Amino acid sequence: MASEAAQAAYGKHLARIGQLIPAVLYAHVMDRQGLAAAHNAGRRNVVDAQVGSIAMECREDLLEAAVVLDALALCHGHGSCLPRPYQETSIPTPAEVELRTDASDVAGELACHDQQYGASTTGDIPGPLEDGCTDKERDAVRAYARREWITRQERWPGI
Repeated sequence: MASEAAQAAYGKHLARIGQLIPAVLYAHVMDRQGLAAAHNAGRRNVVDAQVGSIAMECREDLLEAAVVLDALALCHGHGSCLPRPYQETSIPTPAEVELRTDASDVAGELACHDQQYGASTTGDIPGPLEDGCTDKERDAVRAYARREWITRQERWPGI
């Protein structure tokens, strides 16, 4: 069941994110399986073509992963993230903190990609997440990913 925060953030587009989870997982597994089979068979041309295709789909992968992680993180409430750089400790990290951290890290990678390649559809790309970044900066990249996702859904429904 979706939390109120996830519903408020994504509105009518939240259901589409739920549909993405199995589709993204399936595509990821099948792509890797095909790549491994081509590699094991020594089919370098197929490996090169598949790697090229994966590179071209990088932005889409970042956007989809960012919104799935963000929606899951929103279902666990608001709170802090792990510091950058993260250093392992003997104290276990709560799952919701790791989830928020992962959501912002992937959204940060999306923002960096869009800044580098001029791929943003909404503009106002937040700066990259750097060592010592704040939770506010992490929230900004997650909000950016949400805006990009919702804009894409509004412009091209069903994609």
